[in-house]
Amino acid sequence: MGNNENVKNNGNSVVMTTFLAVLFAVAGGLAIGNLYWAQPLLVQIMTSFGLSAANGGLLVTATQIGYALGILCIVPLGDFVQRKKLISIVMFLSVLTLVACALSPSFIILTLSLFSMGLVTISGQIILPLAGDLSKPGDRGRIVGIVSSGITTGILFSRFASGIIAGLWGWRSVYIIAAVLNLIMTIVILYVLPEIPVNNNLDSYKNLIISVFTTFKRHKVLPNILLHTGLIFGLIFNLFWTSLTFLLSGNPFNYNTFQIGVVSLSGLVAAVLGVGLGKLQDKGFSVPALGIFVLTTLITMIFGYIFSDSIIAIVLVAAIFSIAVQGISVLSQARLFALADNERSRLNTVFVVNNFIFGAIGSALASFLWSFGGWSYVMLGAITISVIAFIVWLCSRKSFIKMDKKFGM
Repeated sequence: MGNNENVKNNGNSVVMTTFLAVLFAVAGGLAIGNLYWAQPLLVQIMTSFGLSAANGGLLVTATQIGYALGILCIVPLGDFVQRKKLISIVMFLSVLTLVACALSPSFIILTLSLFSMGLVTISGQIILPLAGDLSKPGDRGRIVGIVSSGITTGILFSRFASGIIAGLWGWRSVYIIAAVLNLIMTIVILYVLPEIPVNNNLDSYKNLIISVFTTFKRHKVLPNILLHTGLIFGLIFNLFWTSLTFLLSGNPFNYNTFQIGVVSLSGLVAAVLGVGLGKLQDKGFSVPALGIFVLTTLITMIFGYIFSDSIIAIVLVAAIFSIAVQGISVLSQARLFALADNERSRLNTVFVVNNFIFGAIGSALASFLWSFGGWSYVMLGAITISVIAFIVWLCSRKSFIKMDKKFGM
């Protein structure tokens, strides 16, 4: 490890470098991007199986439920075993499941393949708390911002790229290309990632999992953190992006998968700003900034409702909303990682399971609301959830300020 120029040694510990943070961002982006390849392809996939487009949300829901189970059962091992080996294994398994998705002969098999892929494409959520472990306290917001930017890029770029690839070669080619990219990243991780010492005092996997559920007892502020991201990233993010595919594929737009992918590119603005947003935590501005991002979500959803027939408005809404989501995610995770030094993987497990339970509900809710009233019903649902999220922020400000003083944030 001493010959590895990509990490620095500080006594007996490995310290995060910018190169390693960028590598983590790319690896995490690829991993989580696997969850979102299907979103712009829902209409094309459903057509290929002779099913209605409204059933496409079930594919997203199956993927996210698998992901939530993978986070709950596998990610806590980041506090228990050698993380380089764990990350490499789950990345290789994700390659196999992506191939299974590409070869699926029926809707049921594809649903099961996507569920399995969600179960193992969780390396990004092992990498992110590892970045928190290796970061200096005064630099943690910036580092989390870099890695989180990679994850946001993975989510939004996968939507953009899958639309283009499917428009050229069909939806199955998307999963073949994703499998190749993930295989290359697995090899890079095996070569570059240093051996990180295991730091835990747990004696069994059973106690490890039990300790995940007792995090709420140890950290009273945790529910407030989870509610913000669950409502915004979980519910509204999935409501918006799942339904956007339906909106753009119908009147008055009638876009194909390539055009839908181009529109999705607007959300990448958020990833560019991710590093700067992380610095808000390091400088002590996280509480007011969080409120601004929640309020921004509310405003963008109102505009989405009013200007649903304008592609310019939709692109602006998507870009600004993505910035707000990125800000809430980065600030919440930086706050989360400040709670404890030796249980960040378990805290991240709680964080992500929460988000993707909300996300699975959001995707299912998108199909439900769309079937009853189309885009207008989806936006009204998003507006209502945004108001609830703002009320949660108003009620949690004092506890966040108290936490910031306690940890010197």
